[in-house]
Amino acid sequence: MFYSLNLDPEVTRYTGDSAFHSIAEAMDFLENYKDYELNGFGRWAIIEKETNEAWGWCGLKKRESGDIDMGYRIFHDKWGKGCATECGKACVKHAFETLKLNELIAEAVIENKASFRVMERLGFKFWKNGRDHDYDTSIYRLRKEEFEAMNN
Repeated sequence: MFYSLNLDPEVTRYTGDSAFHSIAEAMDFLENYKDYELNGFGRWAIIEKETNEAWGWCGLKKRESGDIDMGYRIFHDKWGKGCATECGKACVKHAFETLKLNELIAEAVIENKASFRVMERLGFKFWKNGRDHDYDTSIYRLRKEEFEAMNN
């Protein structure tokens, strides 16, 4: 799943990530993925309940800045089905209720309007402009107090 997800140029168009050259390269990346070990959280596979089909991944990542980023990557043919919003809700809830984090960020390339809509549905608000992998980005932020106010 991880290998084929990164092969789709539509999926990686706004990420700055290049496709893996082989399944072995993707496996090596996953085997060396240390986020859970280092931070106690990471990315989750998105599996459709009824068909058991892999739809992509979502989850949390600690950046070098110390910010915790909520992100997702979904197969192109699954876009527009509410998956990013549903998975994003689970990530946000886990971040604030289980991990007891104080804030999350989410970042998308300026042209990726669909991701901004997902972030806004989740309660994130524009925070600042950024730059990632040579792309101009917008960074959104959600604080724990805002999450709690939306869910009371």
